Amino acid sequence: MMSIGKIAFIAGLVISVLLAFVAIPYAAIILLVLGLLIGFLNVSDAEASAFLLAAIALISTNAAVSIIDVPFVGGVLIVILANIGTLMTPAVLVVAIKSLLTTAKN
Repeated sequence: MMSIGKIAFIAGLVISVLLAFVAIPYAAIILLVLGLLIGFLNVSDAEASAFLLAAIALISTNAAVSIIDVPFVGGVLIVILANIGTLMTPAVLVVAIKSLLTTAKN
């Protein structure tokens, strides 16, 4: 059976892609809540470093504006990456704070 964290992650990715094509009311709030669930429930202490590195790399791709030059799909990719950034930012914040608290304890 899939955990709530995994379901939140998959749902967040699906919604991030769907938002490139349709408007969903309160989408940013939905992605924020799903991101918090991912951060609290889906990332263990052992996975924190790898998660933070991957998420920061993914979020930073939003700064790569050259992707918009790709014909037909550039604009859609920018929207999808921005939505994934909205999903992952609260997860990164939660995992980073958990990691800092763990480091401070030791």
